[in-house]
Order: sequence, then structure tokens, then C-alpha cells
Amino acid sequence: MSPRPLGRFTAAGSGLLLAATLAACTPNPSPEVAVRSFLLAWQDGDLAQAATYTDGSPEEVERALKDMSEQLDLASLRFGMGPVSQEGDSASAEFDVQADLGIGDPTWEYTGRMSLAWGADGWRIAWSPSVLHPELSDEERLAVSYEIQERGQILDRSGRPLVSADRVTAFGVVPAEMEDKEAGVTQLAELLDEDPGPLLNRVRSAPPEQFQPLVLMRDVDPSLLDEAGRIPGVDVEEMEINMTPTAAPFLVGEVAGTAEHRVSSRVPGPYQAGDTVGLSGLQNIYQHELAGSATTQVVTLDSGGQVTDVLEDWEGERSGVVETTLDLDVQRAAEHALSSLPGNGYLVAVDTATGGILAAAGGEGAADDAALAGSFAPGTAFTPVAALAALESGAVTASDPVPCDQQTQVGDRTFTNPSGGFLSGEPDIARNIAFSCSVGFAELGTEVGAEALAGTAERLGIGQEWQLSVPSDSGTVEVAADEAAVAAAMVGEEGVRVSPLAMALAAAAVADGAWHEPFLVGEGSEGTSFDEAHLAPVRQGLRDAVVERMPMLLTAGGEEELHGQAARVEQDDTSLHWFVGYQGGVAFAVVAEVDPSVTLVQQHAVNTAQAFLGGMANGVPETTEAGAETWQAPLGEETSLAEADLTGGGAPGW
Repeated sequence: MSPRPLGRFTAAGSGLLLAATLAACTPNPSPEVAVRSFLLAWQDGDLAQAATYTDGSPEEVERALKDMSEQLDLASLRFGMGPVSQEGDSASAEFDVQADLGIGDPTWEYTGRMSLAWGADGWRIAWSPSVLHPELSDEERLAVSYEIQERGQILDRSGRPLVSADRVTAFGVVPAEMEDKEAGVTQLAELLDEDPGPLLNRVRSAPPEQFQPLVLMRDVDPSLLDEAGRIPGVDVEEMEINMTPTAAPFLVGEVAGTAEHRVSSRVPGPYQAGDTVGLSGLQNIYQHELAGSATTQVVTLDSGGQVTDVLEDWEGERSGVVETTLDLDVQRAAEHALSSLPGNGYLVAVDTATGGILAAAGGEGAADDAALAGSFAPGTAFTPVAALAALESGAVTASDPVPCDQQTQVGDRTFTNPSGGFLSGEPDIARNIAFSCSVGFAELGTEVGAEALAGTAERLGIGQEWQLSVPSDSGTVEVAADEAAVAAAMVGEEGVRVSPLAMALAAAAVADGAWHEPFLVGEGSEGTSFDEAHLAPVRQGLRDAVVERMPMLLTAGGEEELHGQAARVEQDDTSLHWFVGYQGGVAFAVVAEVDPSVTLVQQHAVNTAQAFLGGMANGVPETTEAGAETWQAPLGEETSLAEADLTGGGAPGW
């Protein structure tokens, strides 16, 4: 492959403009003209012409100039004239060199020197390898050496690793053992379905006696090893690299460096063949911190490929760790709780005091990021938001009666409680929450209004533009001004869409008294506070909902009181089951996508919440390599399998 085109000549200093006419008696009437002509031709890539300004063999000089470009894998080469001194028939000159070592590499700047002599053909440059670099001798060549950093780790909030080390096979080459570098590397690239260009770039500039890892693969077929081994100069080495998420895979993200991902063609940026690159999630977002950067050296090598000198050294940045808010125990509990769902489901848990995301999980076959970015109708799981809107707007006080009849007409729409029941006496707002009374909340909509409902929802984070490091959706509250539309929004059926993350954060705000923006890395922000007088009846209603309608959750796990709301709602051709609540310092939301034909058999979100709470309290089983289940207790605890059996649970009702 021909070297990359070089840039234009850069003049520096005084007296560098080429004279319009030259004396006719000799081709190079002054040393300045000879040096300038040589550098211009070299920089423009006209190596044969450059050789004519020297006293060396034209073929030898041209080959040496070309070798330097390939040995350094130069992207460009620029020169600037320095001082020229003359004494009789001899002269010496200095020139500035800017050698761009290519994508991801620095620019090597140094001062070159050359001697000149006067002869029958005018001034000519006395050729030797020192013209390329003053410290290069006749028996040496140039090369670029890289020391790659070990990929850093992603940690949970207790410092436990979230990525496991994979044993991978590094396919690479020893350049000195290749009969034809371009042909051999191209053959290897075709075998591994890779782009040969970036592979060749690394091989050209590498020390020829050193193994150069080019493509990383997991689970390599032995036949592939045999085929690669038949290419002269190709070799393989086994390596361990932090690549596979042990939990929260869509959040932690995927690492590339393998042929199946074609990292060289899919991932932009300053990365060499054989580097690891995060393709998604935190691995992608924090690529620089996790990968660091290689220590790069320009070296001289002897005929045996041994380093004789280091001409320039650029110390790389060390790879580091990324500390997250995730909690490995909570994440495992979430993933295990979703594993028994008959369909798709999602669970998000957050720290009530900060908004830090403790867990985000999807059931098997579920969309990767819907736990954070999904858009679901919340149904009466939205009643804590609607209740706060009613209290904040003055539509009702904590002690006012809020009638809950079996059915009501608001505008042109009829609302009926899902169970067909009603509340006798004079129920207040807390009791309406406790029994998920859609009729009571629908009737309150007329007094609350669309603007107040949307305003309270936004203060709880729904519809805000928060800055989370991974894709997410805060939801929307878009309600028409007519009373039927507001009534439907109060019970989370029309004009309202939320993600499980948005609902978990709303529950956290009720628990903490302030809403906090979600985050995964770093520190949280100050929260938006709510009036404790308005929060008290909402909290009471959520506690009573668990006690009255979901008593199976009272013994699910944990010593602190559980508050929550459960709901069913239809969205398109799917029945959504919700549970939204908090216990202690953890707020969480579960949504399960259920076949409408079986939706009345169980409340799957409540069952999942039950398993989740038990998993946090008692640990969850892990699958061993042999496929048997072992029990994983929370850090520092021991729990028997019998004590943590959390099967069962029924549908919440009146």
C-alpha cells in the first residue's frame, strides 16, 4: 500500500521564500536552495526527486525516505527551514520537523540536521540516515512502540466490580516474520472479517520483532486458529480483559475489540487495531476513563529488532475506575424478581435521599433500555401524583371528604372502579389512594385542572429534561383542557406516559420530601421540596394500600414499613401491571406487560415486588456453571434457601 499523502511545505523563520529566479550556472547555486528543494520534494511525497538533491544512490535515498514514512505510519510530514551556515565548500543546515504519527497518536516534533558539500553539480546534501534523524545510525531503523493500558473497571456503590474479566484470543503478527506484511495482514483481516486498513497501520510502524495484537476474539473455533496459523508471521496470544457485565448489562454496556463487532469500522475515534472500545452504556460514555491511553514511544531498532534508543516518549493516561450508584445486591434482586414473569417486565430502584439509580433491569426478552426510557400508561399507579396535585392546588385538603362511588360521569366519559366497588361513609384523599379509587380521582380532576396536574407532575420529575448519562425518558403529561381529558389523566389513562424510572423517582420524592434528579455516576443535585402537610396523606394512603390490599407484601422482607400503589391499565393490546412504592431508603417501580386474556389471574407486578423485597432482604440464588442454583446472600449475611422462599402472592383488590 502506498504511503499516505503528505501535507504542504511549512515555512518558518526568515529568508524562506523561494527566489523567483535562480542563477543558471548550477542547479543548486546555494546551500539554502538545495536544502529548500530537498525538503519541498520530500514533504510533497516526490521521493525520487528529493533523492536527486543528495549525493547518495538515488534508489537508496528514495527507499530510506519511503521506509521512514512506513516505519512511523506517517499521516503527514511538515518542514520548516532553520539556520544554514557555510564555510568554503561545505555547509550545514537545520530544519524543523513535524511528523504526524497518525490517528490517535501525537505529532513528533524535532530538529533535523544535514551537511552539504559543493561540487560540479552545485550544492548537494551529504546523504546518511542521520538526515532522517540526527541520532539514527547506518544500522538502525525507526519504529513506534505502544504500551496499552489494562481496561479499567466499573464499580457499584460499595466498590464491587460490575464487569468480569474474559479470556480472549488475540490474533496478531510478528512483522519481522512476515514475507509480505501487506499481503499477510490483508489475508488475516479477510479471515476475521475485519477492515485491513487499521491493522496495516499498526503493523507498519511497530517494532518488527514484537508481537502486535490486532483482533480480539472470544470462543474461537479451533479451525480458525489453524487457518490463521498458516499465514506467515501470524500468531495468537491468550489475554484477560474486563469485558462482560456481571449485572445490569444494558447500563454497564458492551466492550468491543472483537472481530464480530468490527470495531475498526464501527467505532470512530483515536483507537488502534487491538484496542478495546466501549460500544454502549457506561463502557461507551466513559471510554476515555476506562481505556486510558497508550504510552507511545518513537524508538530506534538495530538489525535484530532490539530497541537501541528512545527518541521521544509520550506518557499515556492511566486507565481508571468508574464508580456508579448501582448496588449489586439490589440489582441482583431486581433481575431475579423479573425472571419468573410470563412476559416482559421492568424494575427500577433509586435511592430516596439522592436520586441515585440503585438498579435497572428488564425481564428476559424485554427491550434493553425500557426500564429507563420506556413509555407506559401508569393507570392508578399515578394516584400519588394526582393526590399531590389536588392538595397543592387547593382542590381538596387532607381532611375533606372525597366521595368514591361505583361509577361517575365526567363530561362525555364514564369512569368505573376496576373492581366495581365503592367506599362508604366519607372517605378522604388518603383512603381514595389506599383503595385506588379511580372514580374519586376522576371527579377531583374538574377542580384540579390540567395546568395544576401537569405542574405537580413536572415538580415530581415527570416531563422534565433531566441530564442522565444514559438514554432515559422522564415521561409526559399532555392533557387537553376539557374536564373528561383531565379526569382521564388523573387516573393515568390518557395524556400521561411514564417510564419505570420516572415513577420510582416520584415515589422517592414522596418518601424523602424532595424530588432529586436521577444519576448513575458522580453526585446528585439538590432536590425540589414538597410541603409535608401535603405529603402526609399521600404517605398514609400508600401505607394503607399495602396493609389493606396487598398484605402478602407485609412479610416480603425488610423491617421498615412498605408504602406502595398497585394498578392495572390497558395500553394498546397489552395489559400493564404496576407496583410503585418505597421501603426504607429504596424507592422502586415495577411494570409488567401481560396478555390481557390472563390479566385477572394474578397481579404480576405485585408478585415481582414481593420477590424483589425478599431478594433485597435475604439474597438471591445464582446459577453455577453446572446449572444448579446456589444462594447469594447480601454482603455480610447468610440466609438459607428455605427462609427466603418468596413464591405466591395474589391480586390486589377492594
